[in-house]
Amino acid sequence: MNHLYEQLTVLKLNALRDALRNQNAQPNTYQELGFEERLSLLVAEELTNRENRKAERLIKQAKFRLNAELSELDYRSSRGIEKTLIRSLSQGSWLSLKQNLLLTGATGSGKTYLACALGHNACRQGYKVYYFRLKSLMELCYQGHADGRYGKLLTKLNHTDLLLLDDWGLEPLSSEQRSDLLEIIDLMYQKGSIIVVSQLPIENWYKMIGDSTHADAILDRLVHGSIKLELKGESMRKIQTLLTDGDQ
Repeated sequence: MNHLYEQLTVLKLNALRDALRNQNAQPNTYQELGFEERLSLLVAEELTNRENRKAERLIKQAKFRLNAELSELDYRSSRGIEKTLIRSLSQGSWLSLKQNLLLTGATGSGKTYLACALGHNACRQGYKVYYFRLKSLMELCYQGHADGRYGKLLTKLNHTDLLLLDDWGLEPLSSEQRSDLLEIIDLMYQKGSIIVVSQLPIENWYKMIGDSTHADAILDRLVHGSIKLELKGESMRKIQTLLTDGDQ
């Protein structure tokens, strides 16, 4: 049996090996099962372990701003978040359809948390996700033009299933930033999905982009056919502070 364990280790079937050890340690639990049933349980354990490891790798690679979970969302009625919509988004059909999700609302309303929670959920479904604050992404583009890594950045984004763009619209865009943003949006168009997180209402995005030609092209690809969700209510940070103070 030890030789078999060693063979499974060489084959990198560690979860299956550990599950087999568990079965052998509890013979009374599994003695009534046939060979195929026991083997099926072992294979299922290995597959589950591989899926979990892949999800963990994708989550680490995404570099989310927050460690957020859909199960922890606050559904109080004043926030504008409906369980039916979140349940639908969690199933991932919008990702397979390459739809975008536009999250707007005041500072502290929970937009980034929701975006990161959906990103974590997408990773667990096997989608490749990247999170960026828009300003940071524009800085990467600027540096990429200077050191020749811009093409590598585009290649990375070209293999992305879901791109999270946070803090959209905090600052006006320069001419070069408009061009870079259009190239990125065009790269993702109908190949992947984008979540945009912004304090600005969608009707103000045109002015933020600044140039009519770029604005028309960017917003046409970004807004058309997208899912729009505006979060409302009092700042979640303020509410959390009040709850924490109240417990003291």
